[in-house]
Amino acid sequence: MLVPLVGLITDAFFAPKLLVMHPALSAGIATIRFYRFPLVNGPRPCAGARAGGHMPDTAAPAVTSPYERHGPRRPSAFGRPLRVLAWLSFIAEVIIIGTGGAVRLTGSGLGCSEWPLCTPESLVPTPEQGIHGIIEFGNRTMTGVVGIIAIAVLLLTLNAVGGRRSLKAALWFALAGIGAGVVCYGIAWLAGVPAFPFFSVGLLLATVVGAVHSMRITPRRRDLTLLAWIVLIGVVAQAFVGGITVLTGLNPYIVGFHYASSLVLVCVTAAYLVRMHEPDAPRERVVPRWFAMLSHVTGLALALTIFFGVLTTGSGPHSGDANVVRDGFDATILAHVHSWPGYILAVLVAALAVIAWVQRLAPRRWLLVLVLVILVQVGVGIWQAREGLPELLVGIHMVLASLSAAAYTVVVLNLKRPVA
Repeated sequence: MLVPLVGLITDAFFAPKLLVMHPALSAGIATIRFYRFPLVNGPRPCAGARAGGHMPDTAAPAVTSPYERHGPRRPSAFGRPLRVLAWLSFIAEVIIIGTGGAVRLTGSGLGCSEWPLCTPESLVPTPEQGIHGIIEFGNRTMTGVVGIIAIAVLLLTLNAVGGRRSLKAALWFALAGIGAGVVCYGIAWLAGVPAFPFFSVGLLLATVVGAVHSMRITPRRRDLTLLAWIVLIGVVAQAFVGGITVLTGLNPYIVGFHYASSLVLVCVTAAYLVRMHEPDAPRERVVPRWFAMLSHVTGLALALTIFFGVLTTGSGPHSGDANVVRDGFDATILAHVHSWPGYILAVLVAALAVIAWVQRLAPRRWLLVLVLVILVQVGVGIWQAREGLPELLVGIHMVLASLSAAAYTVVVLNLKRPVA
């Protein structure tokens, strides 16, 4: 009888248990029963364990890599409305890249000749503007949808992490921003210059000041607060840049910057989705240092691929309007230059994925997603080049670039994990 008791005591030392004393009704003697309750999610003890007996030991899971992430993903501590809106924000940012690409690829860049109005006399397109006016106005309407969702995400985030104080401060700064915009509008109107761009600048500056103040008074989860503010500031800035694009007659550099900024917002919304499911704690690297460095080199290759892709599109046949002619760079040469970092990117991503799966590193699943997106992206790029850049394939290529950047963002964020 001593041996089972020693075994139970030893097992209790290495695996936490609860000891429950109760009188045995039938034998009239005191027995000790050991019940094992796992401290983490896992299989429950066998229901048929006998009183006073030794609980069967379970083998510890084999660890094949010191960098492997253990345990299930933590559920989000935020409410369902915020989680749904965060996903809608990401989807909307991807969609607006598609609608913006449609504006350019259908020659509708000047479908609305004015900004923020569509014509000098009308906010909406007129029958004389035809399908081009409808496409351009549809993209402007999508900007409003993106902005509304960004505001909702920000307000719910502030309420969740900072309470009523942060929420009220943001609302006061919103009113101040509108007031500043009205003042700038009035000054520009009195000076006889286009007034609405000045209204946008005043609103943008007030938004930035509100973000700085919000970060100072937010007690926790400043990472999510910052990401939510970046999206809202980016949407306001994008509306301003879109107006400048129209007023400058679709300048290719401004158009390229407009697209790149939208792509950055896709990455920011993806980062918000990742961090929303992680606790507010310091983060530690869960991959070897050389793997992290190679991942960042891969990001440089991705950035170069997108940069030369923007230049190639700006020099190609899809200028955004039939009367806008591109000159300067040779689009044929740029197409080859654009492909070089693209092939390097594909090789680097494939190598990272293989290494991650062999060593069972944390970001291996998202690297597989990135591999699939990059392969499709390369295939579409080769196809569109051979077919003479058809509009549909070019549009798909643009959207896939944003999804590639978003997947890479998730990979980078999985190089570290919060310290419990």
